[in-house]
Amino acid sequence: MLADGRRDFRRLETLLSQPLALLADRTHPRPVWHLPLRAHPDDPILSDDQWADIATEIMQRTGLAPRGDSDAVRWIAVRHADDHIHIVATLARVDGGRPNVWNDGYRVRDACRTVEDRYGLRSTAPADRTAARRPKRAEAEKAVREGRTEPARTALRRQVQTAAAGARTEQEFFDRLASAGILIHKRMSRHDPHTATGYAVALPSDRAPSGQPVWYGGGKLAADLTLPKLRRRWSVPGPRRTTGPRIGLCSGPAGPQAADYQPVSGRHLSGRSARAVLRSTVRQAADQARTSDEFFEQLHRVGVLIRQRFSQTHPGQITGYAVSLPEHLGQDGKLIWYSGGRLAADLTWSRLTQRWNGDVRRQRSDLVQLDLIPDERQAIYQDAARAASYATGQIRRYSVINPYAARDACWAAADLLHSAAQATGNVHLRRAADAYDRAARAPFGRIPHPTPAGQGLRTAARILALAGRITPSMNNAVTVLTQSLLTLMVAVTQLHRARGRPPQEAASRMACTHLRRSSASPTTPEETPWLITSISPSSPATIAMSGFPAPETATVVRSRADSSTAQRSDQSRPSSARRHRR
Repeated sequence: MLADGRRDFRRLETLLSQPLALLADRTHPRPVWHLPLRAHPDDPILSDDQWADIATEIMQRTGLAPRGDSDAVRWIAVRHADDHIHIVATLARVDGGRPNVWNDGYRVRDACRTVEDRYGLRSTAPADRTAARRPKRAEAEKAVREGRTEPARTALRRQVQTAAAGARTEQEFFDRLASAGILIHKRMSRHDPHTATGYAVALPSDRAPSGQPVWYGGGKLAADLTLPKLRRRWSVPGPRRTTGPRIGLCSGPAGPQAADYQPVSGRHLSGRSARAVLRSTVRQAADQARTSDEFFEQLHRVGVLIRQRFSQTHPGQITGYAVSLPEHLGQDGKLIWYSGGRLAADLTWSRLTQRWNGDVRRQRSDLVQLDLIPDERQAIYQDAARAASYATGQIRRYSVINPYAARDACWAAADLLHSAAQATGNVHLRRAADAYDRAARAPFGRIPHPTPAGQGLRTAARILALAGRITPSMNNAVTVLTQSLLTLMVAVTQLHRARGRPPQEAASRMACTHLRRSSASPTTPEETPWLITSISPSSPATIAMSGFPAPETATVVRSRADSSTAQRSDQSRPSSARRHRR
């Protein structure tokens, strides 16, 4: 104790810092390892011996101070209150070694789950890399100082997710970000200066003290937003098979080839929606092309099927064309083709050739979302609802026979939520998309294998991005889409519950809550599938029975008060562990 009554920590500080002198210039840039540990408010009060055992277990699991190792790092644990402690260690071993702290956060999480089971504490989420990167404290405080409603990292992640959901190609992805006012910095390859290997985004208003923008790489926003993983979302996963003829898909002498990007599938599209998508795609290709070869190449890259018509007197001369989407079949099982004149009057072959020859010039080249009639917009929303219903059935089916096959549909559901929120401007849909974020990703950053259900949801997300903002006459279509999304979220919730993933289940349940608020208030159990649960909710039979119009006799309906209480309990703050190095 000092003369004024304060505690004297000089001897303790000297003992902790002594091993740092052995490392000399090999010391860590931040040699102090700091980890606060807090129990959940509902957990019992732990004794000093129990907290000491918890601290020892964490230091053992991280490898900083294994049991029985007298030459390990020096550390202390300080208990400030009944519910939390602080662990402080210096990153230098007594024998002069330098400890490894790479990915120590995952080892800390494993240790926390071990002591939670040992002492019966509130279970926290595993470190499965499904959660997005949370804003740091400095970022949150900066947003408050500057009067922003949310940190820059959160806003950028939402913008990137929305742009990726509506984009069909890599260039369209960056164009959508630029049109939203986002600053973009591409990292180019050292071997090929024309190829990007990564990207970073920034808000124009978010500046560092030096005046430069604060950049966030895709991987710093979420695990599935890196450029390589985004490319896997757009690229074709292997040889692609299509139904019907593929004539004139490549302008070169090599003949037909596979498309460069994953095409928009016409499997779940009606005739009006397919025609609207093809009209927008063809018009965009015509605006960007200067010759007929460039025009067909643009369509080929995005996966549009092309059939050319040649002159009978001059076999090499093109006199017309027709386009279609993969898997867009009629009742006879054959592809449905649309000629240029059937799409729009200015997209006939004669008008296009006049434009490329300079006889006709288009006044604007950005009219991609402005040439849809109300019936086509209505059809797009109906097709999106149909794709959501199809994915719901597939998720319920896979929940019983192969849960891993449902991952792609769960991941693609996030795209549809973001596109629907962007198109409708509904704040509840936006909150549902944000809440669903963790429930969409597969553990440990894995990219699921594409499935028809997932591709249908991605197609719906892309055509919703083409449809643009809604009009008052489309309220019924938006309501139908919202109800379909709600049913889809219920299926995802049941899937995560059956697989024992509480964090993902809580995320999808919260999305259900926001979707319910965005739609009309239901009055019957048949209209409220999110209120129907079984006595044994985690059994595969329960998930299978939930797809039938009438629930089984063992099914019970919880009251709204019980449902709200359960939701509030699931939203309680879990025990947390954060580490800091300074």
